[in-house]
Amino acid sequence: MLVLTTPNIEGKRITQYVGLVTGEAILGANIFRDLFAGIRDIVGGRSSAYEGELRKAKQIAIREMIDEATARGANAVVGVDLDYETIEMGGGGGMLMVSASGTAVVVEE
Repeated sequence: MLVLTTPNIEGKRITQYVGLVTGEAILGANIFRDLFAGIRDIVGGRSSAYEGELRKAKQIAIREMIDEATARGANAVVGVDLDYETIEMGGGGGMLMVSASGTAVVVEE
């Protein structure tokens, strides 16, 4: 399935707009990763643990969006937008939220 951030597909004609499709992923961040990420923020460098969690959450959100589009008979999703948020929980824990949304469409083959 084509998943694009653009509103249309060059060289293809959209024959039907199916509607809005979404996917979400909320993942908990391990307290030790939080601690080490905080240290990295102070001294500089990249946090590979957070990068991995972010990548995983993005893949889950996109997969859910594709599954919804497929179930509704679409063969592409256009105008895709990804949003990232962190949610602070009581007790020092945090959650990472990624949401994906787009317009499910049918394009001529």
